[in-house]
Amino acid sequence: MFDERNIKQTRLLVIRLEHLSVDSVWAHRASGLRGSLLHIMEKYEIDGTLDHPEKLDELMNMGYYILEQAIKIPHKKR
Repeated sequence: MFDERNIKQTRLLVIRLEHLSVDSVWAHRASGLRGSLLHIMEKYEIDGTLDHPEKLDELMNMGYYILEQAIKIPHKKR
């Protein structure tokens, strides 16, 4: 069931993906994923339906995977 908790979690994931360092290869991968998540959220907010909840689960899992990989990359010292 898709509920308010899922909406908040999806929004938080989108924000976190948006803040990945632009120098990271993972930021590029995250951009398309963010677009897909935003598209699903917009549709849900407009008509209250979620056509494919399993698709949202898959995208969320991919988003968390990207975040995990992005934090494993050593940061460059300036």
